[in-house]
Amino acid sequence: MGRSPLPLGAFAALPRVGGGPPHSPVRFALAVAASAASLLAVTAAAGPVGARETGRTEAPVASSSPVTDVAESVVRVRVPLPASAGPHPEACDWLSYLRFRHKDGPAASADADRILVAQPGILEGAGAFDSVARNTVSAAAERGKHIEFWALDRRSNCLEDGTGIQAGLRAGNAHLAIDYYYRQKEVDGRKFAGYQTNDQVKWLQSVGLEQTVRDQYDLMVRELPDPAARKRKMMCGGHSLGGVLTAFFAEWDFDGDHSTTGDAGYEQCSGYFALDTRISTALPGFGGDFPEDWIPLLKFGAGAVQAGLESGAIPRALSAPAVVNTETMNLLGIAGLAARLDPGGVSDLATYVPSSFNTDSTYRILFSKDYPTFLTGSPTVKDFRFSNAAALGGLLDDNSQPLAFMQASLGFWDGGKIVDKEFPAPNDLVGIGLGGLSRLLGTEKKAIPDEPRGPLYTWRNFDRVGAPDDPVYKAEDGTPFTSAGKEVTDIAELARSLSEHPLDFTEHYFPTRMVTDIALAAAPGIADDAVHEDGVTANPTLNLEAEGGLGGDPQPGDVVAPGYQHIDVLTASAVQNGGRPEPVSANLAAFAAR
Repeated sequence: MGRSPLPLGAFAALPRVGGGPPHSPVRFALAVAASAASLLAVTAAAGPVGARETGRTEAPVASSSPVTDVAESVVRVRVPLPASAGPHPEACDWLSYLRFRHKDGPAASADADRILVAQPGILEGAGAFDSVARNTVSAAAERGKHIEFWALDRRSNCLEDGTGIQAGLRAGNAHLAIDYYYRQKEVDGRKFAGYQTNDQVKWLQSVGLEQTVRDQYDLMVRELPDPAARKRKMMCGGHSLGGVLTAFFAEWDFDGDHSTTGDAGYEQCSGYFALDTRISTALPGFGGDFPEDWIPLLKFGAGAVQAGLESGAIPRALSAPAVVNTETMNLLGIAGLAARLDPGGVSDLATYVPSSFNTDSTYRILFSKDYPTFLTGSPTVKDFRFSNAAALGGLLDDNSQPLAFMQASLGFWDGGKIVDKEFPAPNDLVGIGLGGLSRLLGTEKKAIPDEPRGPLYTWRNFDRVGAPDDPVYKAEDGTPFTSAGKEVTDIAELARSLSEHPLDFTEHYFPTRMVTDIALAAAPGIADDAVHEDGVTANPTLNLEAEGGLGGDPQPGDVVAPGYQHIDVLTASAVQNGGRPEPVSANLAAFAAR
């Protein structure tokens, strides 16, 4: 079958297992920084005792979103793992999703006009779909259709503990979250048990491609038992890796009888939607071949990979000593919480969080101006004063974050001297064809503050870029770093999305088995039930691509959102600069309302 399906952003997240260092400083920096790129992703606790009888819970989620005509709830459905998975927390026998529906729409999903079921990208959780879900449901209502948007949370998110962030949100104090995770401060009688080790998540070696697509199928069947209703009402899709998973879902035969098709994935959906990805099991941009050097054991086949997972030689969840691990991903939620509670306040994230190799290395990789700064470690991020909003912008904005697959267009730095950010790659490489590597760099010049122990650097939100008071910061070549047409996401809304939901923005324990299964999908025993290869083309598809994103070369019929980066297709504001409607949700709503 020759499948090789991960979207480009996924490769940066894959830690090298064995092998020597890259051959050049640039390649080394890009490889290290690439691990940072997938920082992108509250305890998925099992239902209460009473819920075990029904196997389902649903609870409303309070939101301060400016899109006020959409209701949100968190739904949990008990679908136990097979016994072969081995010992695991009881919470992990529940599947969860965020349900978005119009406040004037029907209470029962079966009565909705359409239901969009969305798979997250690599290291993303259900909360990442917050803005696009609300905007789409609201836009469909303006067309007279009441649709729902189900943002799936993959099973591994059951391991996350969002107690600290949720407590900090309730108390209006981000320090409370840091105290919970770093100082063993109790919240409601609970102490943080620490991040799960490789030995503690052994059961994740059983959560691969088959379990993931079957989880989606089981959830859809449980929530909408009538097969005719599923086929008529449900649309399937996702962001980034979610497009690949949707393609496998479409091809999968779920009853084991390949001669029947009523249970096939494509028969559960009336259409597909791709958010800066493709509904395809083939990887665009790499000639269809998975770069095996990311996980060297891949070249020895499925047996070697399975042995590596069982022994623990291959990490069961994607992780690295710094940058890509559960702690640094949780820090992103804390940064969002601080920016939500006090956007203009002085950030102390780099100082109040206890110093460690992990945190210090992460800041050094993400905030180094150039190679001398990276190699010497001076100045450090602690030598600068940032507002909470600026600290978050520095982590995720397309003019700051060096890697494309975790970039959003949030606005720009303000308040002091800004210079070109030449690490991990100089700005003059932006736009130069470097094969697949060029997609790692993004399309926009990078910038960074350059006055340590100086002024308070603040953040100019997306809708204030180009305003009369905008100083229009320029790169070394004399061109502006950005313009109003390139900024699309409200940083306040991103901060809310990162810190508000009981199913959060990120996925802390992404199973390595998922990517190895996808890479080895043609091997016996991996995707034997992905037999309906025409399933991908059996239903209409809407491709919604970011102009600067990773979805591949635009094709006729694609919707290309100008100025957007990979994350913007999820987070863009409902009203764009100049009063333009948000194109991704507007076109998705029209597709769903047909």
